[in-house]
Amino acid sequence: MKRVSTYFAKNGEVTPSWQLIDATGETLGRLASRIVLKLSGKEKPTYTPNALTGDFVVVVNAAKIKVTGRKPEQKTYYHHTLYVGNLKEYNMGDLLKTHPDRVIKLAVKGMLPSTKAGREMLKRLKVYAGAEHEHQAQLAATTNK
Repeated sequence: MKRVSTYFAKNGEVTPSWQLIDATGETLGRLASRIVLKLSGKEKPTYTPNALTGDFVVVVNAAKIKVTGRKPEQKTYYHHTLYVGNLKEYNMGDLLKTHPDRVIKLAVKGMLPSTKAGREMLKRLKVYAGAEHEHQAQLAATTNK
């Protein structure tokens, strides 16, 4: 009887490609879940939970995302500077005006696992507020979907 074994990818065996995503008119949560799928590599047949099988993701036009409801007025982000009494809070609307890339990064960070692998996946995310980015060479070398 022939035995069929399951393939498990190891770190370094799967070469990541570069994916370009245009965020124009996209809803924040749906965009973030699409990004997490590409970062984790769960849509690939070579997906292995303990190895980095995902791709690099470049998000452009982050300033043009949509947010539903009254989230721009009501949602608050917190950041502590590790000094006594320095808990900073930021409104989503203000953060969208000043740093729209941080809103997308924080949404994706909340959907990734809180492990070393999750932090490595987050390093593979590149978010830009406008249409210009510095990863033209990487995108040209691989197939972008």
